[in-house]
Amino acid sequence: MEKFTRLAAIAAPLLRINIDTDAIIPSREMKKVSKTGLADGLFAGWRYQAPGSREENPDFILNQEPYRRAKILLAGMNFGCGSSREHAVWALHEWGIRAVIAPSFGGIFHGNCVRNGILPVVLDNAVVETLAALVQANPAKNLLTIDLDDCTVVAPDGTTHVFTIAQADREMLLEGLDAIALTMKRDDEILAFQGRDRLRRPWVYL
Repeated sequence: MEKFTRLAAIAAPLLRINIDTDAIIPSREMKKVSKTGLADGLFAGWRYQAPGSREENPDFILNQEPYRRAKILLAGMNFGCGSSREHAVWALHEWGIRAVIAPSFGGIFHGNCVRNGILPVVLDNAVVETLAALVQANPAKNLLTIDLDDCTVVAPDGTTHVFTIAQADREMLLEGLDAIALTMKRDDEILAFQGRDRLRRPWVYL
């Protein structure tokens, strides 16, 4: 998994509330189980003029410059709600999104982000709206900077906003580890426990 430490990038405001995983990638776009080949289906219902078409809707923000190069998404409350499809996160990542900043996330979606190298940042709605306004004034130059070491988002005007994230999630992202690899970091402790437990309850290991 790709590590996430510090990112300074263009941010695209998409401040709709309750953007569900079917909006992020409609089921008709999920043509394979692989993590690749999904970027074209990202927000397909909004990016294209009609279902099944690849004619772009010029009004959709990710079809506009410089937002085509955005690596950060600013979103409304409850982003990633709905079904548990991991394809939504795979599509975002393949398209180039490395962080989503929103007031709240769907729970399963939040976990899927962490396990696929996307940082979900929770900030108050008023802060997200302020960031969006600052970005929109000059999106190519007014970059957002996210530092996972410090757990901060720095706005284009220099204002710093602190966010919180579970320590295990932070560690996975900083080190580029999935949940299994994170657990295996404690392999010595696990083996030591098994050794003690084997002496205490030998019948379990028969």
